[in-house]
Amino acid sequence: MTEEFQNTYQDVKKKATAGMGWNYFSFGLGKTLNIATTAVLAHLLAPEYFGQVALATLAIEYLSVLSDLGLGAALVQRQGNINKYANVAFTLNLSVGIFLSLVSYFIAPYVANFFGEPLVAPVLRWLGLTFLISAIGSIHKILLQKNLNFQRKIIPEIGNTLIKGIVSIAMAFAGFGVWSLVFGQILGTSIATTLLWIIMPWRPKILWDKEIGKELFNFGFPVMGNNTITTWEENFDYFIIGLMYSSADLGVYTLAYRLPQALVLSILWTMTDVLFPTFSSLQDQKDKLKTAFLSVLKYVELLVTPLCLGMFIAADPLIRVLFGEQWIDAIPILRALSLYVWVVSIGYHVGDIYKAIGRPDLLLKISIPMFFIRIFLLWLGAQFSLVGVGVAHLVAGIFSATFRYFVAAHFLKITLKDIIRELSAFVCGAFLALFSLIAMYLTRHSSPVIQLITIIFFGGVGYIGAVWFFERKSVSNLLVLVNFRKN
Repeated sequence: MTEEFQNTYQDVKKKATAGMGWNYFSFGLGKTLNIATTAVLAHLLAPEYFGQVALATLAIEYLSVLSDLGLGAALVQRQGNINKYANVAFTLNLSVGIFLSLVSYFIAPYVANFFGEPLVAPVLRWLGLTFLISAIGSIHKILLQKNLNFQRKIIPEIGNTLIKGIVSIAMAFAGFGVWSLVFGQILGTSIATTLLWIIMPWRPKILWDKEIGKELFNFGFPVMGNNTITTWEENFDYFIIGLMYSSADLGVYTLAYRLPQALVLSILWTMTDVLFPTFSSLQDQKDKLKTAFLSVLKYVELLVTPLCLGMFIAADPLIRVLFGEQWIDAIPILRALSLYVWVVSIGYHVGDIYKAIGRPDLLLKISIPMFFIRIFLLWLGAQFSLVGVGVAHLVAGIFSATFRYFVAAHFLKITLKDIIRELSAFVCGAFLALFSLIAMYLTRHSSPVIQLITIIFFGGVGYIGAVWFFERKSVSNLLVLVNFRKN
């Protein structure tokens, strides 16, 4: 690696890690609050309440692909003065937000009838208001992301999580049942939007420009198309379970998915907020993008591997301690899903590269075949059990990771050897598994709390020791980049 290339490598990592330091602080605090809230609510509310909200949220998710139109990605990718573009995007987003809130209201009875759950209708109508509320602050959030101003971005995110948790728990204690989940979500979104307007001084104007709108939409349409396919693909499990199983079963599956989503998928989404604008600044330099991508892959796997393996091994005591005995059916589902998100994490951010170089159409081309493969596998898995759905996700994830690799190999000239070289976390994970399984065996007759604490401690010692032995230099470099250590 030349000196110039090494300097570029370090510059890219500095851009990414500077934002990620704040993003991970927000992520860690937010997810701790979120998991704590979920744990309390799991002890207070019946599984069917989570299932009813999941069905309404499913409709919200399918509609939400239209809420941004891909305009946010277009603003982040565009260089120079974007104020006029931001105003046009705000006007479009606000119009779509109003439209989707109205659509949610009118389709609610049909969604409820389709799934045979009458309570879904009023739940969906109330949750539909979040489209309008979110649209009011959507461009403010995009501008914070584009400017890599993640110190301020923390405030609305934590405000949302905190208010949602407080309201939901208070209403659950008061006996409001499913409505504690609904109004917690609405008030949390409202607080987040209010805080975005407070911390981001930009004030939008209602503005329309045909040429600007066309330019934004031309970039955003493939992104929206990819998001549409991804949303249908990732939520088809809820759809098929809602049709074939009871709302209580859907509640169990939803809660099993909550931990992998909060601890792993959210990390990947959080990193995208930083990596997309960072990669965009290098959009004309593919060699440097390749170097940056491989660097990100290494650090992603170092972070994600212990979380996924930990959930897989400690699923039994983890579910019993956090959520209670009434949720033990979620244990095997969690194991399958933890392996699934681990597979998904490999090469996940290659999509940010494609958007950064102005080729979001590649995302769409990758998503279309994967859509049909995943839909078929999820339908097939659902014929057997809820665990079968989790296993179907895992198999689909393997197909997706393989497909992503071949496309990345062609575009970024990445070889399989390049990928394997960055996956030292897998070796470290073997030590985590060994130490954790020994701890599980030694505490097999202990209480779930003692067993969970012991597994976490022994697994943590094994993994951290292995990382320090195999990747000491990489960890030291990362600590320097985020200013935890001096050169």
